[in-house]
Amino acid sequence: MTAGLARQFEDLFGAAPRIFSAPGRVNLIGEHTDYNDGFVMPCAIGLSTRVAISPREDRALVVGSDEFPDRFEVDLGNLPKHGTGVWSDYVVGVAAMLQRNGQSLPGANLLVRGGVPMGAGLSSSAALEVASALALISLQGTVLPLPEIAKLCQRAENVFIGARVGIMDQFVSCLGKAAHALMLDCRSLDFRLLPLPDNVRLVICNTMVKHEHAGGEYNRRREECESAVKILTKWYPNMRALRDISVPQLEEHCHDLPDPLYRRCLHVVEENQRVQDAAQLLINGALNGVGELMRASHRSLRDLYEVSCRELNIMVEVAEGLPGYYGGRMTGGGFGGSTVNLVNASDAAAFAGQVAERYQRETEKKPLVYICSAADGAHAE
Repeated sequence: MTAGLARQFEDLFGAAPRIFSAPGRVNLIGEHTDYNDGFVMPCAIGLSTRVAISPREDRALVVGSDEFPDRFEVDLGNLPKHGTGVWSDYVVGVAAMLQRNGQSLPGANLLVRGGVPMGAGLSSSAALEVASALALISLQGTVLPLPEIAKLCQRAENVFIGARVGIMDQFVSCLGKAAHALMLDCRSLDFRLLPLPDNVRLVICNTMVKHEHAGGEYNRRREECESAVKILTKWYPNMRALRDISVPQLEEHCHDLPDPLYRRCLHVVEENQRVQDAAQLLINGALNGVGELMRASHRSLRDLYEVSCRELNIMVEVAEGLPGYYGGRMTGGGFGGSTVNLVNASDAAAFAGQVAERYQRETEKKPLVYICSAADGAHAE
């Protein structure tokens, strides 16, 4: 794939490129906890976006893709303050944040090859941002620590794109490790690598639906959490985020919070505990226990946080009872996208076929199913 991208780049721009790769991710457990300063447990996966780059004589940034016909050109001396709703915004946004961070970028030609399915809840946007950041930084010859690159890419999505995402996606795209899940404290950015057994696969089932209200509802959930924190600080003045409250403390004030704010909070607070419990179970090799926590996470996202949808619920339901299945749930922001399933490696192929058949029978939609292992984070190729 890398050689083909290099040839295509040379045909387009007449120069040999450097190529950088960043993976998508799947989140095992810990959903909608990241922007609440909580805990998450994602894995980088073996589906990656690649960015080829070479310098230009002028200060133009020219961005193309082998998936989209349009080529975009911007002046690095006069970058826009916000995106315009096109895919290249993710690249331009990263360039803008690098320059705001004190990096003086030279002109460049970029060619993007996306290997992370869009709209599947696998964080194609973070993969593009991180690969673009590594590529642009390489032209200066400077080095930024990977956690700093993750934070910079998050700012690009928050400020330039206008999506109020947490740090998880960019962080694991930078720092994921093959055969490991990554448990991340989204406040301190401390993390632990947790080994995944060799005989386990991550089977990702793309429902092939993405409901139109997903972006607005995502931001609304974040606003609901922030509103709840403002109310709860009357009793807990040192509280900064939902991370700072326990289930008993929350339940004590269940009548002080309007519905649905209480239910939103209950999901986040219990989900943080589920992540910590799942980490210990993984260390102990107790995969059935991890699977049960994943099921509980899905029920909570469905009933308390209300970010699931009919198709995601069906995809979770049709997995039950299949050989080798430990557990699964929706993954990503919700309202469509994918489920993640822990499955014994020897059963993974049969599981994938049976889930696809059952789902299609129930919905008349043909899903895409990916059998993955945890992969390494971003790197030069």
